[in-house]
Amino acid sequence: MLTALETGVKGGVWFSLIDKVYPLANLRSAFAKVAARAGAAGVDHMTVEMYAEHAERNLRAVAEELRTGQYRPQAIRRHYIPKPGSKEMRPLGIPTVRDRVVQGAIRHVLEPIWERDFAAQSYGFRPGRGCKDALRRVDALLKAGYCHVVDADLKAYFDSIPHDGLLAVMRRKVSDGRVLKLVEAFLKAGVMEGLRQWTPTAGAPQGAVLSPLLSNIYLDELDHRMVQEGLEMVRYADDFVILCRSEAEARRALELVRQWTAQAGLTLHPQKTRIVDAREEAFEFLGYRFERGQKWPREKSLRKLKDAIRAKTLRTSGKSLQRVILEMNPMLRGWFAYFCHSHKYTFERLDRWIRVRLRSLLRKRQKRRGRGRGRDHQRWPNAFFARQGLYSLYLAHQRACQSARAVPH
Repeated sequence: MLTALETGVKGGVWFSLIDKVYPLANLRSAFAKVAARAGAAGVDHMTVEMYAEHAERNLRAVAEELRTGQYRPQAIRRHYIPKPGSKEMRPLGIPTVRDRVVQGAIRHVLEPIWERDFAAQSYGFRPGRGCKDALRRVDALLKAGYCHVVDADLKAYFDSIPHDGLLAVMRRKVSDGRVLKLVEAFLKAGVMEGLRQWTPTAGAPQGAVLSPLLSNIYLDELDHRMVQEGLEMVRYADDFVILCRSEAEARRALELVRQWTAQAGLTLHPQKTRIVDAREEAFEFLGYRFERGQKWPREKSLRKLKDAIRAKTLRTSGKSLQRVILEMNPMLRGWFAYFCHSHKYTFERLDRWIRVRLRSLLRKRQKRRGRGRGRDHQRWPNAFFARQGLYSLYLAHQRACQSARAVPH
């Protein structure tokens, strides 16, 4: 298969793939990734740990079912999680561990076929690519004068991908009916929410192993259409912006996207899709707010971090200050690793806010009322928290800037 990927297959269509899905080596590799991610149990209540107790026996049984065509996916368990910085809830579809393994094995086979031809401006859920690559590309285009931005939002994309349309796109490269039937079976697997069960007529469940790849496959045509039109689109999954040199070009780009989404059975969010002049207005992309040449964490990203810190620094907490700081530091390091390119004022303000939270906690333990202000700054100065090992976002940013300046160009 690797040789064929390099040289190409006759007609660009793969006729025999199921024999590459069910070998035990592929299933073992898929299970290793499922186990590494852990995750909740599906409708059968079997956890990753329970599956692992008899992993070899379980994988052999799955291999035989796939080989003989008897494999059938189980229903997906519907679970809701809060959307970051919002009161809305995001629906997740949690397949059983067994189904996650099979989806992973199918992904191992299908992903290299499409990776050969995926457009360069697609960054989401792809090997060796990530959010930071997409953000760097946006930054470079803005600096190069692409100041008119189509800020687009696909309404409920993962829930609205047309099954027939997606399978038609896949048939252009895959002719193995058994693999396509497996993909279709996963798309149409029943959804269980409490005591209710129904069969979806569209969409690829968020939380399923195959869904990220399927979402990229369906939008690949849009990616290449933008390239053919000479437009600079940067896409991460269903989140994308198109950067243009003029307002007229931006309007043309938006009209092309509207036409494509309409024929593809998708919908642009009318309130969230707009054209922005980045020299005068702000737009948001992948957690960042781009505003007049500067980058800031968007309000939702800040709110999510602050909510997490509030939960760790409750004044009623019985944990020692050292314990609170120990639990908070990994969160701060992770947040900085992603938002380290924000404007420097971001970090100074956040550090100040975090220390106020900690001073308020210490006041409470001294039977004092109110927040940690005024003389509390002398009672517990900044150096006091540094000695306790509190991670400083401001100092981390200074170190990152010094390292960047030290790198020879």
